[in-house]
Amino acid sequence: MRQTPNDELKKESGPTPQPPPASGRGSAPRVGKDLDSSEGLDGPSPASGRGKGVGKEEGPERSCILTRTKAPRDSLIRLALGPDNTIAPDVRARAPGRGAWIAVDRVDLEKAVANGKLKAALARAFKTPVAVPADLPERIESALRQAALDRLGLEARAGTLVSGTDRIENECRSGKVQLLIHAADAAADGNQRLDQAWRVGGGGDGGEAQGLVFPAERAILSLALGRQNVVHVAIVDRDAAARVRQAIGRWRAFIERNEHLITVAAAQSPLPSA
Repeated sequence: MRQTPNDELKKESGPTPQPPPASGRGSAPRVGKDLDSSEGLDGPSPASGRGKGVGKEEGPERSCILTRTKAPRDSLIRLALGPDNTIAPDVRARAPGRGAWIAVDRVDLEKAVANGKLKAALARAFKTPVAVPADLPERIESALRQAALDRLGLEARAGTLVSGTDRIENECRSGKVQLLIHAADAAADGNQRLDQAWRVGGGGDGGEAQGLVFPAERAILSLALGRQNVVHVAIVDRDAAARVRQAIGRWRAFIERNEHLITVAAAQSPLPSA
């Protein structure tokens, strides 16, 4: 089976890098406002960690090839052009070569795939015929989901994530919790108990009144973290909370019928509770 650009991302050990200054060599497209403001296209994406400050700086902007909306690249989804001109999702923006950006949810993307608008926009952006898989929206959703789960796993290994209702409640009341997360199938009374404790502790930097509802059930959370019956998790580090918000926010924005993805991934805005 042919390997797509996104296959290289499965072993990623850190978050998305910021691109270097454009070189402008030859006829290849340059990374920067001159190109991304008109075509939504970029050049090769380097593979290095982003480090601290996630969620505090918006970073370089890109343009959606479908809507022409400009937004920070971390709030858009990158599509990579494979060697056989087949389009593949590159949600972590790490695949080599040229890429284009979109800022629509799954419903709008499915329409754009079905009526040929996405294919036409990509052909204009890359200036070459492209092949768009019919299941591209499903592939993007799967990649966003995996990126969010991987992010939680990384934070658990780093010691910035805690689980267990009693421990989370204590951390919330002491003001240490920066982000509170509930599984999609968590009981309402359990959510309310922890939400109340979080409010007592200040609700994190944003002073939130409720925890974030994760777009998957406890079984998925448990599997991702390698722990049993994980219903709630809490992030106790500010930078880690920003990283997790960004990863979950992009996933939620794509699968939920809300406004465009760019509106829920603003760097300093807490994500809405479901």
